[in-house]
Amino acid sequence: MGTTPVNFRLPEELVEKADVAAEVTHKNRTEVVIEALREYLERVEDDEAFEESVVELYLDGEIGFEALSAVVGRQDAEAIRSSKRLLDRGDEIVDDLAASDQ
Repeated sequence: MGTTPVNFRLPEELVEKADVAAEVTHKNRTEVVIEALREYLERVEDDEAFEESVVELYLDGEIGFEALSAVVGRQDAEAIRSSKRLLDRGDEIVDDLAASDQ
């Protein structure tokens, strides 16, 4: 798995706590932040409402398939993508029928 440089600001208090945690655990600040973010994401991804919101973002075209797959897993993402394709086709059929009635 590759890494991507990220630049963001943290409150000074969190930086100080991360530095203390790094010192105590013999890790660097980046490792502490990565571990904390992983633990947070594991907790939030277990929330059913969060997963539903991610699916909605995908269905609305706001996130891509890979982002969906990262959250719900590849197999579930494939099923959701198939459902989206069917829904999109259904919308096209309804549009075609509405246009032919005019």
